[in-house]
Amino acid sequence: MAHLEGYVSHIRFHNEENGYTVLELETTHGDEILVGTFHYINEGEYLSVEAEFTEHPAHGPQYQVTSYQVKEPEDKEAMERYLGSGAVRGIGPALAARIVKKFKGDTFRIIEEEPERLAEVKGISLQKAMNFAVQFQEKQEMRHAMMFLSDYGIANHLAVRIFEEYGDKMYEILKTNPYKLAEDIHGIGFRIADNIAARAGIAPDSEHRIGAAILYTLQQSVSAGHVYLPKEVLCRNTGQMLGMPPEYIGDHLMNLVMNKKLMIRVVNDEEHVYLSTYYFMERNTAAMLHNLDLKFPAEEAVLTRRIASLEEETKIALDELQKSAVKQALTEGVLIVTGGPGTGKTTTINLMIRCFEAEDMEIVLAAPTGRAAKRMTEATGYEAKTIHRLLELNGGIEEGDSYRFEKNEENPIEADVIILDEMSMVDISLMYSFLKAVLPGTRLILVGDSNQLPSVGPGNVLKDMIESEVFPVVRLTKIYRQEATSRIVLNAHKINEGEQIVLDNRNRDFFFFEKKDIRSVTAGVIYLVKNRLPEYIGVDPFEIQVLTPMRKGELGVEHMNQVLQYYLNPASPDKEEREVHAGVFREGDKVMQIKNNYKIEWKIVNEKGFSVEEGLGVFNGDMGVIRKINTFSEKLTVVFDENRQVEYPFSNLDELELAYAITIHKSQGSEYPAVVLPLLSGPSILCNRNLLYTAVTRAQRCVAIIGRQTMVEQMIRNESEQKRYTGLRDCLREDVGL
Repeated sequence: MAHLEGYVSHIRFHNEENGYTVLELETTHGDEILVGTFHYINEGEYLSVEAEFTEHPAHGPQYQVTSYQVKEPEDKEAMERYLGSGAVRGIGPALAARIVKKFKGDTFRIIEEEPERLAEVKGISLQKAMNFAVQFQEKQEMRHAMMFLSDYGIANHLAVRIFEEYGDKMYEILKTNPYKLAEDIHGIGFRIADNIAARAGIAPDSEHRIGAAILYTLQQSVSAGHVYLPKEVLCRNTGQMLGMPPEYIGDHLMNLVMNKKLMIRVVNDEEHVYLSTYYFMERNTAAMLHNLDLKFPAEEAVLTRRIASLEEETKIALDELQKSAVKQALTEGVLIVTGGPGTGKTTTINLMIRCFEAEDMEIVLAAPTGRAAKRMTEATGYEAKTIHRLLELNGGIEEGDSYRFEKNEENPIEADVIILDEMSMVDISLMYSFLKAVLPGTRLILVGDSNQLPSVGPGNVLKDMIESEVFPVVRLTKIYRQEATSRIVLNAHKINEGEQIVLDNRNRDFFFFEKKDIRSVTAGVIYLVKNRLPEYIGVDPFEIQVLTPMRKGELGVEHMNQVLQYYLNPASPDKEEREVHAGVFREGDKVMQIKNNYKIEWKIVNEKGFSVEEGLGVFNGDMGVIRKINTFSEKLTVVFDENRQVEYPFSNLDELELAYAITIHKSQGSEYPAVVLPLLSGPSILCNRNLLYTAVTRAQRCVAIIGRQTMVEQMIRNESEQKRYTGLRDCLREDVGL
């Protein structure tokens, strides 16, 4: 064991999550490389360490730190070195030298106790002096907090969030109610808070613990797509997690109701338990939809003549269902148009637009994702925006606010008609925010495929609206001639109707490759994505999307991404890398945003490097490519669709994951030139007809299934879908007395 003392001259690597650090220590005997866990460290600080000397096979001699202590600088040289290291923003080596020359060994006491005196130094205003003092104090407090939190087993990146949220109050919160962390801080769920509580000596049957567990169970259910849970299910799931009887859990529900954290709604003698936010979202969404459900009477003969005239003008012949959709768009306040691929939804929308144009109406088009909005623009010739951009997403008004939409009930969307496409993707939260910005009297036309998987977020808005039977619905069923030769379209409809499909490869766009084992399937996926399909349809391998039902397992998303990264974007001296929780991110990697971030900034840069457009928000399912990893600034740049560039601090990389392979659910609303489906085996709850239908309809030009034919047949036979607990259908029916 060796004892070393010296200055941190350079931090080569620091992992925000676990504190693992590689640094250079300048000692009186020369520079040494130190490796170990440092909870909070800055260049310029003076360390006293105990360490074991090791010889690393690749990196040479280094010391493995077993313990360390940060020592306050005691002499003038040490003080000057620390201040000039960049530990305090705004103080460089020259200014640090002037400060220490002025105050000598009393420098740190002056900064802590009489910071206004720093203004006596040339180049420092009173405002700067106070800012330096605040930073200096925060560094001291942060270090103490990090050391304290490490005793509770809290990872570095979470410790920083805790300190930033609570400051000195964190000590009291950790000792009395650590479960508050799960409510207030992103990244700290019930399980982490429960672990902290156990270390703090909180009783297992504490009211705080049971209340937090109930809220956690409901929050987890929201992540799974539910808007509420039946009381019986909630109590059973929470009780299983805590090892307590369900009836004991039920006794604590009313406390949360009284604190307005929960709402309970009784439907057909069954108690539905909601997080309060989602209860009011659902009720108000139903009320706002009813407010839009107005009638705009017109004579049938007049409508028939107008449509006939348009058909002649555009040389497009509509079927009876399409004509009905156009007529009802002109006469109904709310209209739903649904249909599978190739059934003429886009043609119908275009004719609606021509009718509204003829009446000089203000028309607005939108879709949930950038890709869907782009397709809508190309198909109609009208600019379509994402719903978030239509609502003018902005950052919080005050520090700590998550986000807000500029368009709302006080500043509504200016439109006579709004057409929303890909409605199956819209969850209850987004629908609620959207409807708040729509004035009664505005026609609302909702277009989508009700047989697609429901939204990633909570709710089942399109399906609930259709099943309520409150609003007019036009179901387009006819497959048009231009699509009738596409085996993708024909097979999608067969799958949806429960008919087995022919997998004989006697077509140009739907292929099947029988493979019996994981190794053969994996090799086949690599060959198809890297070689065969790029040549066949003339696209880059990155444009081909692997879709799989599962996250886990050798054919799941997590493992397939590592395999595909190795073959499609291998390591190279020319590519920077960043180690992350699930492996490594590399420049050139295809990645996906896996949670909504309403506050992150994006910009579109022109060829000369100037920003031409800026905005906020990157959303769950958005895909892009890593263009740059800057280890000095600790930022990673991703370019998303529409050339939106986003810089991620290394501390936020848990919002991204590799996207060479993604789950079928995450693919909803997107389309790709070609889709590869590895289907060998899987749980029946995931591998169902609905999932296969969604996967096949994501492909524009080519589908390639690789695996067992029996698996495809089983999925088509399997009609079971995961139950979603949503109440919008019942709310809509109740409001009109059904």
